[in-house]
Amino acid sequence: MARKTDPAFEITFYESVLRRDPRYADVVEILGGLYTKTGRIADGLRMDRKLVRLRPGNATAHYNLACSLALVKRKAEALRALHRAIELGYDDHKWLEEDPDLEGLKQSPAFLSLLQKLKA
Repeated sequence: MARKTDPAFEITFYESVLRRDPRYADVVEILGGLYTKTGRIADGLRMDRKLVRLRPGNATAHYNLACSLALVKRKAEALRALHRAIELGYDDHKWLEEDPDLEGLKQSPAFLSLLQKLKA
């Protein structure tokens, strides 16, 4: 039988861990995802920015930041973060095309150019 997860419980748990160790990057990443999944977009963005500071060379951290920025309609910043993610090695062009978080960018010539570069 599959176990149901309780996002509120998980958030409370991970927030308490983060209070003890604010630089625990894995927890910052988990919280960012949980916040976004539960509609706390601004909190998710805050965690994604923090994760990029903690792991500046991590392509996925930059990709997640791009997603959060796109969700709050900060297109230019989102495209810069996406560009950085690709520079750092993000290469999943199929998910880039499908990711609903990036919906607000998908008609942008800059987004389409990044996508073409990634596919090449």
